[in-house]
Amino acid sequence: MPETLPPLLVLLSAIAVLYFAREVFMPLAIAVLLTFALAPVVSLIRKTGIPRMPAVIAAVTAAFIAISAFSFVVVTQVTELAQQLPTYQSNILTKIRSVKDSGDGSGVIKRITDAVERVGKEINQREDAGKPAESARPPDPLLVEIYTPEKPIQILTSMILPLIGPLATAGLVIVVVIFMLLEREDLRDRFIRLVGYSDLHRTTEALQDAGSRVGRYLLMQLVVNITYGIPIAIGLWLIGIPNAMLWGALAIILRFVPYIGPVISMVLPLFLAIAVSPDWSLVLWVAALFIGMELISNNVVEPWLYGSRTGLSPLAIIVAAIFWTWLWGPVGLVLSTPLTVCLVVLGKHVPQFRFFEVLFGTEPVLDPQTRLYQRLLANDPDEATDQLDELLEEQSLIEIYSQVAIPALILAERDRARGVMNAEQRKAVSATAMSVIANLGELVEPRAGVEEAGKDGDPEDGGEPDEETSPPVLDGRKILCLGGRNTLDDASAAMLAQALDHQGASASSASFADLEPARLRALPLDDTRVALICLLSRDSLRHGRFLVRRLKRARPDLRVGLVFWREAAETGGADENAAAADADFVAHDIRHVIEAVLADEDMPGEAPAAAAR
Repeated sequence: MPETLPPLLVLLSAIAVLYFAREVFMPLAIAVLLTFALAPVVSLIRKTGIPRMPAVIAAVTAAFIAISAFSFVVVTQVTELAQQLPTYQSNILTKIRSVKDSGDGSGVIKRITDAVERVGKEINQREDAGKPAESARPPDPLLVEIYTPEKPIQILTSMILPLIGPLATAGLVIVVVIFMLLEREDLRDRFIRLVGYSDLHRTTEALQDAGSRVGRYLLMQLVVNITYGIPIAIGLWLIGIPNAMLWGALAIILRFVPYIGPVISMVLPLFLAIAVSPDWSLVLWVAALFIGMELISNNVVEPWLYGSRTGLSPLAIIVAAIFWTWLWGPVGLVLSTPLTVCLVVLGKHVPQFRFFEVLFGTEPVLDPQTRLYQRLLANDPDEATDQLDELLEEQSLIEIYSQVAIPALILAERDRARGVMNAEQRKAVSATAMSVIANLGELVEPRAGVEEAGKDGDPEDGGEPDEETSPPVLDGRKILCLGGRNTLDDASAAMLAQALDHQGASASSASFADLEPARLRALPLDDTRVALICLLSRDSLRHGRFLVRRLKRARPDLRVGLVFWREAAETGGADENAAAADADFVAHDIRHVIEAVLADEDMPGEAPAAAAR
């Protein structure tokens, strides 16, 4: 707790400062984001040979002329709409009567209205009964309003004063954007010297990451919104909705607001369609237009332009919108996504704020083997199967078992060795793993490895064998995979058997309990060429050597291999060499097993890749 207290206090202090000093920070935030958006434009203008000062002035002037023209169109259209609203009153009343008449036919609205009226009468009667009778009540006094005509100066002052605040903010933003674009390199150097001089590489990477993410998001989102708003305006004009330019402009603005912005931009034209047309056909056309454009924008335009490169999860976008709206109002709602992107970049490069990337980012916070182990602990074979099924789209079955599934079992074995996993949990994890193996057996095509290896590594077809991607084919060898010491070893043996089976072998698996002397004779050892004992724990080597001797006594000519699973970073020692003296070979992953099985059966020790080929 003491380690987490200072960052928490810093976070709370920052939120308080942003809230109480929002009048200062809102223009600065807008200026910084506009600087990110206009910096690529300035760089593009400077490539033509124009000096920095004229390039900055041209970019800022063009941007604010576009914003001013956009604002003028919106204000003009709103004024025109306000003047036309009284003419739509009759259509609204007609639709209300039609809805009421349709409800009267079924009696629903009438019954609801009667019930409300009865409740109201009952309440009024009880209130009247509780009041004392007043024989002589004086009449209510008349309200007198004193009217003083305003002078022209007062009228002008009342019109100008509300505009001073927005105009001053706009002027401040313009000045700050100009100076930031002019002094961009100098400001960057000063920021590096202030917060990251000791780690220049990380600070530079963070600034470049933030600038590229935010700038790309703002520009691409503006392009997406324009390609969304212009067709909306044209479609509404063709349908016959008044002030189509206003609704297209609002669609461009509101689409900067995640999720709820497009809904708000659709609701207002729908209400106007109800007011304009005496029937309901216009409403349906407007709804179809917005839904169609939203589908095209989400599924075609956005993936084509930038996809989801902001690095924010959908839930993070919603939470950020709620937080920044509470903090800064409507301006915070529009700026919520780019500001949260900056927080994610901060968490990515500053260890103290790592929780921002964990909470809001899209990158997985758990590695694949840990995620799978969590699903196994939760006894959720369906979700575990879905995770491995997604990996099957890019990786082979051998890679998934070697890099994800068996390392997850190694994590379970470590928890068992530490004493944090009891016998019931171990059995549950093993049973869930067996269910996942059975599910994958239905998803993966049988003998897939034979076809892949034949395409890439069969010398008869003129192909060169590839150690990394195309393991050798096992051409029907009879292989028995055995769990070494517990049910977790049994699950690893089942994974190995399935992987070998898909590489052309006739592989089966058996439990560690089948190696007991009373049940050993029931094993199909007579027609088996190779037996593989699978162990997950480093402390099980001595037990593995004992099992190798037991199998050798049961069938002296049986080729027995000891599969001691380990991660890539781990290395073997003298104990493994001693185990190799008893076993015909020792392997550590599925590819080693395949190479050893393909090696000459009289060759002791591990089989090299050259001998396997």
